[in-house]
Amino acid sequence: MADYKAEKIKVPKFEESQGFYTTKERSLLMAKIKSKNTKPELALRKGLWKAGFRYRINYSKLPGKPDIASKKYKIAIFVDGEFWHGYNWQKEKESIKANSGYWIPKIQRNMQRDQENNEKLKLLGYKVFRFWEHEIRMNLNGCIIQIVDFIRKVDK
Repeated sequence: MADYKAEKIKVPKFEESQGFYTTKERSLLMAKIKSKNTKPELALRKGLWKAGFRYRINYSKLPGKPDIASKKYKIAIFVDGEFWHGYNWQKEKESIKANSGYWIPKIQRNMQRDQENNEKLKLLGYKVFRFWEHEIRMNLNGCIIQIVDFIRKVDK
């Protein structure tokens, strides 16, 4: 695989001894956040299935464990949450006030890992699609059309 020139971003442990603190209420809310089978991900999967596209979910044999993947068409699809993957990052990181010493490196590392996985997948010959959750909520059909159009080109 490829060697990455960028130095790996270090993320401190989220511990009180490191100066980080959270309330019990916030901790309970964070624990409820899902990383698999989110509503946008389910909507995209349902739409792709209806369009005749068959796939694997959370395919661990590929870098980054894509939310949706097809070996036949060499497609890897990720549905990224805006907070966790740094949507509009330059603006949004300014709004992180609580525990910013943890959250800013954490999200920057997530973004770096996303880029690394994209490159690894491309080296394996995969087409990578990344959609923000809000893109799927606002324009599900447009997201499906992008994928189906690519499949049609590959199928020819």
